Amino acid sequence: MILCIETATASCSAALCDEHEVIGVAEAPPGMSHASQLTVIIQKLMEEHRVTASDLEAVAVSKGPGSYTGLRIGVSAAKGIAFGAGIPLIGINTLAAMCSGYMSQHPEGLPEETLLCPMIDARRMEVYNALFSPDGTVVRETSARIIDEDSFSDILAENRVIFFGNGSEKCIGIIKGPNATFEPGFRLSASYLHIPSVNAMRNKHFEDLAYFEPYYLKEFIATIPKKLIP
Repeated sequence: MILCIETATASCSAALCDEHEVIGVAEAPPGMSHASQLTVIIQKLMEEHRVTASDLEAVAVSKGPGSYTGLRIGVSAAKGIAFGAGIPLIGINTLAAMCSGYMSQHPEGLPEETLLCPMIDARRMEVYNALFSPDGTVVRETSARIIDEDSFSDILAENRVIFFGNGSEKCIGIIKGPNATFEPGFRLSASYLHIPSVNAMRNKHFEDLAYFEPYYLKEFIATIPKKLIP
């Protein structure tokens, strides 16, 4: 039994998974604070399925890239549960989890030469992105990219690319071509960590509880809210 935690974007959720399936999912109401809701939905989920910390074999968390604050909240909760229960911590790349989640929604498979490009909004015209083949193989590593009309032109010349995630919606109309497909409305869920987490568990790919940190990708830059500027 693995507890999965997702807080990398505006969606905050938790899921219980075993080796074969997702047992249950709990999501915080839209717009609610991750800090106030995460432990509440975790407790509700575990009580609903009569699972205690002693029943867990690992805790998996979406490690980023994504929201700086959201990632810190999710990782802190995951580390606390793992430490308290004496179980391993698994960190899953958020874009890889998105790819796995997309494929779980398309069990019929995808045509050959199709690539998946999950995108997370990184403000302005920048997105966190990576390219995957349908089997989850990384084709292009995770990066922060400023989108313009030439973005992905080299890949799109030879491959159909499916863009999805909250960062992809602002790219519609900028990334063009017959091979570019956009699927708006894709939302992150802790259930998407299921397959990557099980694979990590089998391979004993665990994080160091003392030193593990979120994968921010970019340095955090603090700003002063306009209403506080004299």
